[in-house]
Amino acid sequence: MPATNTPRGKTERLMNLTMCLLEARQPLPRERIRRVVEQYRSVASDDAFERMFERDKDDLRTLGIPVRTETVTVAFEDEVGYRIDPADYALPDLELTPQELAVLGLAAREWQHASLARPATLALQKLAVGADGDELARPVALLERLAAPPDPAFDPVRAACRQRRVIEFGYRSHGSAETVERRVQPWGLVRWRGRWYLTGHDLGRDDRRVFRLSRVVGEVRAVGRGGAFEVPADHDGVAMVEESFRGLTTITPSPAVLRVRAGAGHELRRRARTVGEVDDEWDLIDIDHGILDAFADEVASYGGDVVVEQPAHLREAVVSRLRASLAAHDERSGA
Repeated sequence: MPATNTPRGKTERLMNLTMCLLEARQPLPRERIRRVVEQYRSVASDDAFERMFERDKDDLRTLGIPVRTETVTVAFEDEVGYRIDPADYALPDLELTPQELAVLGLAAREWQHASLARPATLALQKLAVGADGDELARPVALLERLAAPPDPAFDPVRAACRQRRVIEFGYRSHGSAETVERRVQPWGLVRWRGRWYLTGHDLGRDDRRVFRLSRVVGEVRAVGRGGAFEVPADHDGVAMVEESFRGLTTITPSPAVLRVRAGAGHELRRRARTVGEVDDEWDLIDIDHGILDAFADEVASYGGDVVVEQPAHLREAVVSRLRASLAAHDERSGA
């Protein structure tokens, strides 16, 4: 647990206090809050707790979180208690335009790229508990579906896409050990089956191309001025990536058997030949796949919701990706 006087520790403390007050069925006295919120239990003195709690209440209210102060009767005596009314806390129904939904879609991709520290992830899971917990938990599950550390090329490519600047980089195509220099107008970034792809116009080949960021070798160099090109109005990055995979017709499908948690892995289930129930928690699916690396990326993106039963080499590839992801997350969170 981070120290309570650090920015990270304070954020975790405020989130835990919010969840504590939000889940309370009746106003909670201070001493009860001190016992429930983990960070308050480690405060040395009553005075220090009082000061910290007062600051935290003020901070929550400044953030727009409606902390109520109410009277609660305890052992025939009146005492001040605190809670957050879910009706005050919940957002009203939102009516979003197609343009606003598109912006939210881009933001969701950025969240997939970001790394959440374990305490923040746990806090989101706790906030998802409730009458509509299954619905609320789905975005949380998506946030956790990170199977590989971000590719080094991501940030410079994203910046070039925003600025509409031509980029140059070394690239190693699938199945080739040779690195070839590419000069590209970057149109967009797509997260597909656990990997990031760049779509754009390859100036050297004078054609639309898709590049997997993990195959970029060395530095990505932006050249020329910003606004040097226009992204075609009919550009569909996801369609371009899917089409590039459909072109790999020489790959013989390979079978795999996966154990999939109930309510998860819907895309895998859709492509499966057979789906059988193991128990109330797990199903067993039989599925064909093409490129091993791409399929291992996809399976690993589901984290603990999908387990490879066979073949062994696919299981090893998935485990390797999960270990790399865990190491990257531990490093970023200071573990």
